[in-house]
Amino acid sequence: MNKTDQDNFFDSKVLGHPSGLFVLFFTEMWERFSYYGMRALLVLFLVSSFGLGGWNWPREHALALYGTYTALVYLTPILGGFLADKYIGYRKAVVIGALIMTLGHASMAIESAHIFLYIGIALLIIGNGFFKPNMTSIISHMYKDFPEKKDGAYTIFYMGVNAGAFLGILLCGYLGEKVGWSYGFGLAGIFMFLGMLQFYFAQKIFGDIGTKPVVTENIADNAANKLEFEGDKINHFTTLDKILVGITAVIGVSWIINDPIAKVTGQGFLTFGGEDYSNAYILVGLFAFLFLLISRIMRYHRIIRDRMIAIILFAIFTVMFWMCFEQAGGSMTIFANDYTQRIMSGTSATIFLIVNILITVVPVLIITWVLFQLFRRTYKKYLLANIILGFSFVIIWGIIFWMINRDLNSNSYVVEYSTIKSAQIDEKTKEQVKDEKTGELVFDYTAITESTKVNPTDEIVKNTLTIIDPDKYTVGNKINIIDVDKKGSYIYLNKEKEARIRAEDVKNKEESLIVPATISKIKENEVEIPATWFLILNSLFIIAFAPMFSKWWESKYNPAASVKYGLGLVLLGIGFGALAMGSMGIEQGAKVASVSLVWLVIAYLFHTLGELCLSPVALSYISKLVPGRMIAIMFGIWYIAIAIGNKLAGTLGGQIDKITESYDLTTFFLIFTIAPIVLGLIAMALSPLIKKLMHGVK
Repeated sequence: MNKTDQDNFFDSKVLGHPSGLFVLFFTEMWERFSYYGMRALLVLFLVSSFGLGGWNWPREHALALYGTYTALVYLTPILGGFLADKYIGYRKAVVIGALIMTLGHASMAIESAHIFLYIGIALLIIGNGFFKPNMTSIISHMYKDFPEKKDGAYTIFYMGVNAGAFLGILLCGYLGEKVGWSYGFGLAGIFMFLGMLQFYFAQKIFGDIGTKPVVTENIADNAANKLEFEGDKINHFTTLDKILVGITAVIGVSWIINDPIAKVTGQGFLTFGGEDYSNAYILVGLFAFLFLLISRIMRYHRIIRDRMIAIILFAIFTVMFWMCFEQAGGSMTIFANDYTQRIMSGTSATIFLIVNILITVVPVLIITWVLFQLFRRTYKKYLLANIILGFSFVIIWGIIFWMINRDLNSNSYVVEYSTIKSAQIDEKTKEQVKDEKTGELVFDYTAITESTKVNPTDEIVKNTLTIIDPDKYTVGNKINIIDVDKKGSYIYLNKEKEARIRAEDVKNKEESLIVPATISKIKENEVEIPATWFLILNSLFIIAFAPMFSKWWESKYNPAASVKYGLGLVLLGIGFGALAMGSMGIEQGAKVASVSLVWLVIAYLFHTLGELCLSPVALSYISKLVPGRMIAIMFGIWYIAIAIGNKLAGTLGGQIDKITESYDLTTFFLIFTIAPIVLGLIAMALSPLIKKLMHGVK
């Protein structure tokens, strides 16, 4: 697209930017809907008991797989960016990636069979590699003659990312937790497919951008690219470079894949003679990668070399940021599920229902308004794409109204069930245990299941619990419940869950653990918040604050790049500080607690503000600092840093049980408080040096 064509391209505007940006906005929104919808459910599904339809994995195993998945979805863009640059073009890569991811979500919807979940995850990783780097590459080429608008464009694009994350977490999370895991996984795939169709039928709006691989001679007018030709030769990959690329790629990917395999099965493919060599293996890969990186940077022209060094410093900050931030889908989700008070009653329940309706409906209204603005500008030329996009929103609104109606009509019941009362005996002294504070005798209460044999001498005691469900019951109705973790965490069994458990019992030849119960009282005005609900706060806050940050970056008060990074890390650390404070009342080694949800809200607020300082502007700086012919592959390489951060997030998050048992939950969150704050202050202190390395790029 020449300069005149691009000026005309900017004539058709929505919110001050070309309509094409908002085609990308909605395409990325549906892809993020699918990714974050699945991400919100993955760990909860893996750690949930068989009674809830999950796999009953230990937290460390679940977070190992989570870390591997989120790391690999940021590694495959390297290959996807390369293939788009060299062979297929950005637009075709986006369509191919979207189709593969659709198949991945469809496979995950068959979550009862382990192999289908693994196949689904593999397809999502591959598809994401084609999709992710090339969306941002299209934007980069759209704005290559308008660098002053890039920060604002990427921030608006980032709103689309988080609009999709908001809707995906909200709807897939709700369906997965409240109805069934396969419904949540399946919904993610439906919108991935619709997003692909919308992009495919509207792609002509981009002119010739992304239709074919970028030819170096066609972009020699790019200032950064000119600098690369000032040396004697272009910095081609040498034979040694290619060998090192292959070595580091094989070592890195195989180590990431081996980690969950070794944890889940106890025998990874890096274990020999009973010894685990994975640490030594990854150190070899790290050395090869550093040698490759340093040797290539030293061969660049001085200005390009300095800018690449600046990118490396940004990458270090990025690793730390995502290592902490990605606790959201792992340890923070576990904290929400197991340690947070999620049952609201009375006035609190009413307030939550009102607030939840508002934060659900208002953002979707705003996004629908943006859709309407795009429709006004493009419906004549791209009618089919607009019909598909409009149909997607009809489905969204239908699910939202169903969800609101379900919550408003859910009922709270007091359930009574029988237990056998027995004295709690100390294993060492063989004496009955006494409460350390009150001195009173301590008793155990064992629920009477369908298979329990009650002796005439057993003392029967009635216990009660509260369940919340949309099913209608009256006092005296008989229902079934089950202790999902054998620690007193009872759930109500609907017909589907009951049938699944009975089938498992028959298959494994086990006695039934189902507990008969009776509805003893109907309570009013109580609601249980899904654990995944807290994840929407990040997206909600971004939708609210992104326009303000976009204006800030375009104003005269726009801070230096390293200051933005430093501020983002400090704010992230403050958010974890809130969780550390909120956890102070939780006992050492505790598996469950009921901490106020306010601490999670505060944490997500500060995490969001930190993310807005760092994540969207990072993409913009890369597009400005690297030569134009390397944009797509450099976006892919940039994702290596995010991949490392994601894998570290899963690895460190998986230590939550060990740290909690040895110390407490506050200590666990303090690690994620202190580390980013310290590095953030270092980033701010390095601002003059980094500004010099950037050679005038702002």
